[in-house]
Amino acid sequence: MDISVIGAGYVGLVTAACFAEMGNVVTCLDNNPGKLESLRQGQIPIFEPGLEEMVLRNAQAKRLVFTDSYVHALDKAEVVFIAVGTPSGSDGVADLQYVMQVAGEIGTHMQRPLVVVDKSTVPVGTADQVRGGIAKALAARGAQIDFAVVSNPEFLKEGAAIEDFMSPNRIVIGSDDKAATQTLCNLYRPFSRNHERFVLMDVRSAELTKYAANAMLAARISFMNELANLSDVVGADIEKVRLGIGSDVRIGSHFLYAGVGYGGSCFPKDLKALLHTGTQAGVSMDMVRAIEAVNERQKLILVEKVKAFYGGAEAVKGKVFALWGVAFKPNTDDIREAPSLVIVDALLKLGATVRAYDPLAFDAAWQQLGQPAGLVRAESAMDAALGADALLLATEWKEFRSPSFAELAKRLADKVVFDGRNLYDRAALKPYGLHHVGIGR
Repeated sequence: MDISVIGAGYVGLVTAACFAEMGNVVTCLDNNPGKLESLRQGQIPIFEPGLEEMVLRNAQAKRLVFTDSYVHALDKAEVVFIAVGTPSGSDGVADLQYVMQVAGEIGTHMQRPLVVVDKSTVPVGTADQVRGGIAKALAARGAQIDFAVVSNPEFLKEGAAIEDFMSPNRIVIGSDDKAATQTLCNLYRPFSRNHERFVLMDVRSAELTKYAANAMLAARISFMNELANLSDVVGADIEKVRLGIGSDVRIGSHFLYAGVGYGGSCFPKDLKALLHTGTQAGVSMDMVRAIEAVNERQKLILVEKVKAFYGGAEAVKGKVFALWGVAFKPNTDDIREAPSLVIVDALLKLGATVRAYDPLAFDAAWQQLGQPAGLVRAESAMDAALGADALLLATEWKEFRSPSFAELAKRLADKVVFDGRNLYDRAALKPYGLHHVGIGR
């Protein structure tokens, strides 16, 4: 099938590459000349395991091409995916200006019937706006061309996006047009050969499903973090509690890990948009508001533990802390809303120095924080610990799972590990003289 993907960002690039991998001819459009030139040279602007190789392979096979021309992108396309950004405004409103610009361009340049697919995460009712934007542009041309607007939200995890797209656990299609629904099912059928993955519904339900899914996952994280904080006070171990409740099939084991809170480009943005949707509809979203509030507090929990260990904020001044992990999660260079940024900022304001190591994300964090003098790049995990008083772990990269605790003990002056992801067992550190401070442990 000939398809086009508008937007070569994270979702758009993964979508384009994976469809091309299945034999479709994909045109990916973006309006950033520098990004397009890099992509044509096989340089990927984001880190995602397996993506660079897939893009290069399909570009060489002529199944994936990049352009800034809507005339080119829409020339042969049967399906067009809108995958541009929908950033949050200060009031939490999802900014649809880029989505609506694309709708206008589609209406201006389309020459044949199209199925237009909202792949971007958008508020309920956006498909109606997109439909209106296309129809307005068509009317301005005096053209009458059939089209349908469908919602097909993405459920990609950063760091595992290729696997999620190629082997989805569900394919949600929101459509009020039977022919468009069939077209999308035909396009996705190669991804659904082993099991039936299609979940068909109306457009508005599909739009809400994406927000609901992310809010539910965020709720589990915030709930476990509240239980972890309670565990610290009453003397329970949140890891044992996690195993106890996760073995209940009604609850399951996913997203039950306590830590320093969630970050990234999806959960924070989507919860704000969901809150705004509720406000517009006159519905009080008290639980969603609480999820957010708990998460914002949790980002500082490790700093609070540092102050408690040293006997107050004044005692932290002049200390040097090793920080392992800056990205909001492993296997990505994304620092958006990362807890590490809050942790670093708080420690620097207390007069401490932070020696940080992350396999991918340090440069972005340094720029985001304004290139502070107190934040020092380390070339490795053990280099970060050299000359440090204590270690803080903020991101659970695999290379942090089994460090040399003997070597770590030699390097940390105060021999303490503040484990923000409960990656280590206290008993494993004790023989080396290392004190372990976890979350709810």
